[in-house]
Amino acid sequence: MRPGHHELPSPPPLEQGVLRIVALGGIGEIGRNMAVLELGGRLLVVDCGVLFPEESQPGVDLILPDFGYIRDRLGDIDAVILTHGHEDHIGAVPFLLRMRSDIPLLGSRLTLAMVEAKLREHRINAYSMEVKEGQREQVGPFDCEFFAVNHSIPDALAVAIRTTAGTVVHTGDFKMDQLPLDGRITDLRGLARLADEGIDLAMVDSTNAEVPGFVPAEADIAPVLDRVFHRAQGRIIVASFASHVHRIQQVLDAAATHGRRCAFVGRSMVRNMGVARDLGYLDIKPGLVVKADDLTGLPDDEVVLICTGSQGEPMAALSRIANGDHPITVGQGDTVILASSLIPGNENAVNRVINGLTRWGADVVHKGNALVHVSGHASAGELLYFYNLLTPRNVMPVHGEWRHLRANGALAVRTGVPADRVVLAEDGVVVDLVDGRATIVGAVECGYVYVDGSSVGDITEASLKDRRILGEEGFISVFVAVDLTDEQVVAGPEIHARGFAEDAEIFDDVLPKVTKAVEDALAHGGTDAYALEQVVRRTVGRWVSAKHRRRPMIVPVVVEA
Repeated sequence: MRPGHHELPSPPPLEQGVLRIVALGGIGEIGRNMAVLELGGRLLVVDCGVLFPEESQPGVDLILPDFGYIRDRLGDIDAVILTHGHEDHIGAVPFLLRMRSDIPLLGSRLTLAMVEAKLREHRINAYSMEVKEGQREQVGPFDCEFFAVNHSIPDALAVAIRTTAGTVVHTGDFKMDQLPLDGRITDLRGLARLADEGIDLAMVDSTNAEVPGFVPAEADIAPVLDRVFHRAQGRIIVASFASHVHRIQQVLDAAATHGRRCAFVGRSMVRNMGVARDLGYLDIKPGLVVKADDLTGLPDDEVVLICTGSQGEPMAALSRIANGDHPITVGQGDTVILASSLIPGNENAVNRVINGLTRWGADVVHKGNALVHVSGHASAGELLYFYNLLTPRNVMPVHGEWRHLRANGALAVRTGVPADRVVLAEDGVVVDLVDGRATIVGAVECGYVYVDGSSVGDITEASLKDRRILGEEGFISVFVAVDLTDEQVVAGPEIHARGFAEDAEIFDDVLPKVTKAVEDALAHGGTDAYALEQVVRRTVGRWVSAKHRRRPMIVPVVVEA
């Protein structure tokens, strides 16, 4: 398969008895996971998550899947299946339900509780149905069976979708930890039974396909945390995903052992841990967790703060602490633990946070210097085991960037899946399953949908380009007043700059060039203000490029005197 699908045509009309799969996010990237399955005119959605912005997307809060493919068919959706409660799988649900609020949501107890807490903030009342491993539900033409899988959050599920066109297994995010903290192992027996029936297509998590061997057990982290807590002299600040219940439990256990009291910091952390506690997924000893304000009078060596921001997100608690823009400060003797792995693309942001914390005197412990995190995604050894167990007829790697997808596909081939039955797709690519074979048949439009404050979808790639230019190259405004009758400049040019150069004298060279260019244009019959503004923009732009090798945003204003 070629490494891109831009040349693909629109897909043909869906024939009777054919199962169509379209990923609207999560393939070719890590985040905004969403797959749409169609059979007989009915739709089933698996996951509906968000992607967090990179540095090249200034001002963006979240990135959603592109709902354009289903926007006119919301009434055809029988349900949304949610595999687990991470933001990249549930974060976009409120935005989908804004379009049709009564779409049924199917998920495990913890997953639905986290979604419902999020929906309450959006003032949306949803219809949800709790499912658990071993349960089987008919959803329109889709016969769905759920299987327990390990992940870095409790209650994760894989789903097998039986249809008249064949059986599809979607793993969600999974690994095969043999010593999970909650004792809930990946249901290999159930999956083996399903394999005996025959699996036509396996959609498999690719995140760690490049990593050899097996992921260490979650239980291996506890002694490392114990050592970090033992040597810490001052406060301990732990940054984690706000949904990483297992990791937070280990931190709470370590705090209890070492006589420290804990507080949750950050709205999402407080909300999610409250949900986990209320449902019994988080075991908190009496008096262990208090409000952050109640820790003020305690000695530093009795304090643990658990906050968001392990990925360097600008507005998350830890980033603000590192920047000195938070009521909580760090200093000499404090220990900060980054209890998560890096999401690709976040490396620079995380390194900035680490440097900022270190500058204040904190000791920063992270995955690079201690085993304070293990991945929630299966490594290559587990994937090989998985493929040998399932023996699928076709494989479609999901949840990963291109390098992860290709590595995952290569693992499937090594276990005996024919190379021409490994479907390397990306967002928007249309895959049809017919007669036991999965084939790419076309592509639909599938771009990024940006959330910027209260705005959803209003920000375009052109807008982001303008923002990047403003941030990196600066801004120049040019004012010119002209007399169309006398064909001359009567006021200006007047130039103001921000983020480019504060000394107005540097523009002395270009002022006469702008005057000459405008008057030449007037002499040749140019009377349109827009055309004259383009003359000003080109003149200043060429001068800035030649003289300063910069490309600032230039905003010319030409008025008639």
